[in-house]
Amino acid sequence: MRIQLSDHFNYKKLLAFVMPSVVMMTFTSIYGVVDGLFVSNFVGKEAVAAINRIYPLILILGSIGFMLGAGGSALISKTLGEGDKDRANAYFSMLVYVTLGLGTVIAVAGQFAVPSVARLLGAKGITYDYCVLYGRFLLAGQPFFILQNIFQSFFVTAEKPRLGLLATVAAGVMNMALDAVFVAGLKWGLTGAAAATVASQVLGGVFPIIYFVRKNDSLLRLTKTKIYFRALIRSFANGSSEFLSNVSASVVTMLYNFQLDKFAGDAGVAAYGVILYVAMIFYAVFMGYAIGSAPLIGYNYGAENSAELKNLFKKSLIIMAALGAGMTALAEALAGPLSKMFVGYDAELFAMTLRGFRIYALAFTITGFSIFGSSLFTALNNGLVSAAVSFLRTLAFQITAVMVFPIFWGLDGVWSAICFAELFSLVTTAAFVLAFRKKYGYF
Repeated sequence: MRIQLSDHFNYKKLLAFVMPSVVMMTFTSIYGVVDGLFVSNFVGKEAVAAINRIYPLILILGSIGFMLGAGGSALISKTLGEGDKDRANAYFSMLVYVTLGLGTVIAVAGQFAVPSVARLLGAKGITYDYCVLYGRFLLAGQPFFILQNIFQSFFVTAEKPRLGLLATVAAGVMNMALDAVFVAGLKWGLTGAAAATVASQVLGGVFPIIYFVRKNDSLLRLTKTKIYFRALIRSFANGSSEFLSNVSASVVTMLYNFQLDKFAGDAGVAAYGVILYVAMIFYAVFMGYAIGSAPLIGYNYGAENSAELKNLFKKSLIIMAALGAGMTALAEALAGPLSKMFVGYDAELFAMTLRGFRIYALAFTITGFSIFGSSLFTALNNGLVSAAVSFLRTLAFQITAVMVFPIFWGLDGVWSAICFAELFSLVTTAAFVLAFRKKYGYF
């Protein structure tokens, strides 16, 4: 049975609606992990360190898709809630075309920037060569990567979350299969891993365009449109928190790498790269829920259905608490096996990665609340508060923690910085939620 944005949601229906987004985000992270496994075991720790140095640039640029997807989805779902389907389709089409244009410009301009960025990030020797190689490959695929990101949100808004999941799974299976062929089979090294990733992004970006151009039974369809400057600016503003989250995460990753260089060199950077690969699977569960529930909140806000808004808010908090406890327990239980999968070939690196991940994973207990809080305000079309929550969580608190705590605790201070940052973020998010409760009526 098709679940609609206008339905009343109990736990079963809510979880059924958001589950494709959760699985989609989780699967995206898993095939990223598989990519890292092939690189680590068939190319070496220098290649892992190189990816961890240059990938923040790729993520920052690709975040345009997350920004326009989240911000545009909030605007489109609100417009659908107001009953104006034609305008919603016009906004949707405009955002897709703008995204494609921006992605193409980035792909071309980025080719010239990679060497300078690699040097700026401290890459030297073979690590520098790997950074330039991997960066140029992935920048060539940016138009498709950005489209893939924006459609993750738009499939949910179109009431087709399962189709979005199918597209992501297809792209992920292609990536993993080509990793096996190019890296393990043909021994193409990092070139093979990069080529596999870009090929999967092409599939993930092109398939949704083909679907939405053709006649379909979803709420959205690509049509002729024009530039609605006010709507475009609102989409950028609404989604600024998602963009800021990814940019901040990239900047923080660079700072982590600089700190780890001081205490452990390339080994520390490689260990952190492994931790991030694995941690993204756990973060993906929270982010998937946020992506899946946002159109529901935006729709009911536009329809002025405060009763359902309160229902969704209450249930979401309970789900975040349960997920936090479950994710932390699971991460601690799997820390050893997962670390061994990546770096079991190096005893010293394995020990460093294992300790780092066990400390880092404690943050999962409370992470979900801030991720949902930022998504909540995006869905309510309050990009300013959403951006403030995101900025404090992913940048201000983490930069402070990663710069201060290593002074007292050395390497353990680097690993534990995320825990303190998430704690401060939880308090701040709760303050914003309480401050705006009367304006939006979510409780």
